[in-house]
Amino acid sequence: MPKLKTKKGVAKRFKLTKKGKVKYSPSGKRHLLTGKGASRLRRLRRVRVLAGKKETRYIKQMLPYG
Repeated sequence: MPKLKTKKGVAKRFKLTKKGKVKYSPSGKRHLLTGKGASRLRRLRRVRVLAGKKETRYIKQMLPYG
């Protein structure tokens, strides 16, 4: 059986934790930062874990060796 291909766009945006959860960094930290408050920017700094089971399963399919 041939190797499975990884979706590179997904590989750049999501990582898997040791227990198999999907973690990601939220968007909104690239430009136009002067209009965003300090507390909002601090919140955007944190890494988040994907909550939905359906989305998690979909992301894991695109990261076969993740």
